[in-house]
Formats: sequence, structure tokens, C-alpha cells
Amino acid sequence: MFRKMMLAGLVAGASAMAMGSAAEATTTITWWHAMGGELGQKLDQIVANYNKSQDKYKVVATYKGSYSETMTSAIAAFRAHKQPDIVQVFEVGTGTMMAAKGAIYPVYKLMKDMGEPFDPKGFLPAVVGYYTDTHGNMLSFPFNSSTPILYYNKDEFKKAGIDGPPKTWGELEADSKKLMDAGISKCGFTSGWISWVQTENFSAWHNQPIGTMENGFGGLGARLVFGKDKPLVNHWANMAKWQKDGVFKYGGPGGGNDAPPMFYSGDCAMYMNSSASRAGVLANTKGKFDVGYGMLPYYADVKGAPQNTIIGGATLWVLQGHDKAHYKAVANFLHYMSSPAVQADWSQFSGYLPITKAAYDLGQKQGYYANNPGSDVGIKEITLHAPTANSKGLRFGNYVQVRDIIDEEFQKMLGGKETAQQALDNVDSRGNKLIAQFQAANK
Repeated sequence: MFRKMMLAGLVAGASAMAMGSAAEATTTITWWHAMGGELGQKLDQIVANYNKSQDKYKVVATYKGSYSETMTSAIAAFRAHKQPDIVQVFEVGTGTMMAAKGAIYPVYKLMKDMGEPFDPKGFLPAVVGYYTDTHGNMLSFPFNSSTPILYYNKDEFKKAGIDGPPKTWGELEADSKKLMDAGISKCGFTSGWISWVQTENFSAWHNQPIGTMENGFGGLGARLVFGKDKPLVNHWANMAKWQKDGVFKYGGPGGGNDAPPMFYSGDCAMYMNSSASRAGVLANTKGKFDVGYGMLPYYADVKGAPQNTIIGGATLWVLQGHDKAHYKAVANFLHYMSSPAVQADWSQFSGYLPITKAAYDLGQKQGYYANNPGSDVGIKEITLHAPTANSKGLRFGNYVQVRDIIDEEFQKMLGGKETAQQALDNVDSRGNKLIAQFQAANK
């Protein structure tokens, strides 16, 4: 009996040791992100599915607040040697992350070092181009990429006898006045993100430079040249005029939180914002009116327009300071994240662009785009033409603060305190001081 108890104890002990070894063999990595609400829940589901798909690695995802808060938290954590393995950083933080020498582990190098399959050519050119160095190497992993599109009230357009969305700004102005004169809508259009939609993307869409040295892609010495972009100066002047006429209604600084309700209520017949706003637009207009989708308008007299839009959203950056086991786990997780099934599912749920050609092709085979009209407008915009030096994006240090300056100068212009030319010249002069400070600190 005693012998049997001893044997049972040894077996139990061996089992416990085996279980302990298995637990010890599991490498846990951390991912800090800025996805709240339903997007955060979907992200948690992706992570849970990955964790269930294998038993070698475990990912722990943690919501750290807004994009700015998440990046700031990661920088502070790195300085304290408590950094996460992965951090989600918005597109305008790219310049700052690139300049953080010794802090990042470039994705292209990570995947090669860890022996994970990785083909940059499989990503959409307009997406991958934003996050590569001057040699074409991918520095971070695209996760949630979007681009601005036009939403319009199909019911109001039908009442006014207008067929489809406007293609040019001239048509948009005419359609707006027709809708307003007929008493169908109180304003023509509103917009989120004046900086991203009506400034940065406007310039790219019209193939105009945002800054020198390929919009900052050529090095830290690049400077802003918004004030030299005559189509942009003209557009800002028109926005001020349209605001007075009621054709345009300003939605506020930053993301423009006052803009969506003006469209949802039917007051404004058109609304420009991220393609990733699609789910929110549909949820808030359900039962009120049918929503239509169109590409951003362009000025017909600008040569080279329309070109292609640029992306917003964020990518995943891998931080230095961890051991090889962690990086094996990170590389494996990123390989999983790039799979067509995961990317197609995330894109279709969120409204973000499918970042790979394979994910887009899968969506087409599944009939998603055919069954959801307008869901591919952003894809068509961003792939309309091969990106040029003017339309592949922007890369400047301290650009988060520059966007605040854009909002401030735009508001001054709307208030009649300065002209469009003065406002954009001020964006350049004020913004370039910040960029120069960043350059000096990162030589």
C-alpha cells in the first residue's frame, strides 16, 4: 500500500513538473494599443483566437488610451526599461518613432532574424510605402489603415433630383446650393479632420507637395510648404467662403467631433471622414436615411488630379530591450496577423482598409464588396494611381503638434482674422520651428 502511494506520489509529482515546464515554455508578450469600444473588443477577439491557435506563445493586449497617450506611455515605459513588446502608433508618429534610435526593432529585420515568412510586396503599395525607410524596408507592421471618403444622404439627393455624389468641388458647391435652396438640407457638407482630410489628403489628391524632400521622407531637414500649394490656398479660401454661405459647417478641431451629428441628423447632406467611420455612420443613420459613398472631390482645373489619397490609422512597432524568445513570439504573432483570413475579417468588421492584396482578394471572393456597396471606395481612392513623391504620405517630427497649429490657423481664417494665404504661411512658419527643434534634438 505504501509502495502504491509512493508511486502515485511520484506520478503526480512528475505530472506537476511537466505542467510547470509547459507553463514555463509559454512565452508571454505584451501589446499596448489605442483601440477602445467595439474595435477594442474585436482586437481582443483576434488576440484570443491567436492564443488558442497554438500553445507556445501568449499575447496580452492592453488598452492605453488615445493614440497620443499610447505613444507617450510607451516612450515613458522605454525610458524606465518597462516597455511593451509591441505598441500601436498612429501614422503621424512615424517620424518620431524612426528617430528613436535604439528603441525600435524594424519589422523587416525582425521577421528575417526570426525566420518568419514575410513578403512586403504582398501589402498595398500606398500602405506599405508610408512605413518604409528610404531603402524600401518596412519599419513597422500595418494594422489599421484608413483613408478619407465622401458620405452623402441618398434620400436628400433623390428629393433634389441629384444622381450620385459630386466628383468635383464645383459640382459639390452646386449640389449643396440646390439642396439648400430647395429647403431639403440646412448645409451642404461638413468634415472631420481638417488637417488630415482637407489639408494633407487634399494636397496628395491633387498631387501637390506638403513639404520639401518628398514630404519629409528624404530626411530630417525637410520643411513644410503648405503656403506654396496654390490649389490648397484656394481651397481654404473657398472653405471660408462656404462657411459664411452655409454651404460648409465646421465640425471643430482635431477629429471634428461636431461634424458627425450634423450628418446623422440630416442637417448636412454630405460628410467627409475616414473610411473607417463607415460602421459608425451606418449605425447612426439606420432607419433615418440611406447612405451613399463617393470619392473625395477634386478641382477639375488642377493638372494631375485626382492622384491618390493617403492613409491614416496606425501600425505596430516592435520595441527593443527584450530577449530572443520574446521576439520569436512577436514575429509569429505578426505572421498570424498578416494572414488573409485575419486581415479580411478585421477590415470587414472595422471599415479599415485590407492591408494586403490577399485580404482584398479574399473579400472579393466572399462577395463582401458586392454585398456592401461603398465598402471599397477607400481602396479605389488609395490605389487610383501609383503614389508619387507628393502622394505617398508625410514624415515629420513633432507633427502631432503641427496638426494643432493647422486647426488653430484654420479657425483664425474662418473667423476672418487672416486670409487663407496668411493662415497657411503661418502653419509653415510655426510648424517648421517645431520640426527644426525635432531635427536638432535628433541629429
